Amino acid sequence: MDKTAIIRGALIVAALAAATMITRFLPFLMFPRGKKIPGYVEYLGKTLPCATIGLLVVYCLKDVDVWSGSHGLPELIAVAVIVVLHWWKGSSLLSIGVGTAVYMVLVQTVFV
Repeated sequence: MDKTAIIRGALIVAALAAATMITRFLPFLMFPRGKKIPGYVEYLGKTLPCATIGLLVVYCLKDVDVWSGSHGLPELIAVAVIVVLHWWKGSSLLSIGVGTAVYMVLVQTVFV
């Protein structure tokens, strides 16, 4: 590997590290402890998580074809498992993890 490729790679890694650090530290610099957070930022903090989850659900289910194959049953079962587990336990990590595992078992063993 030549010297310019190594330098280019190091610059790319440094730029990515700097961009990541900026996105992590910027909120703490913009809104230090004791400073009032603007209303629109609080509003976004309350609404964006639900909007993001809704967007992910739509994205995950957009290519489900209910007119062929398994008719969307693995997806429906996995979504039901996620909803019930989240309603019961209130843990996003648990419900998404178990729902993903259920979906994978269904598509690799039951709905082959």
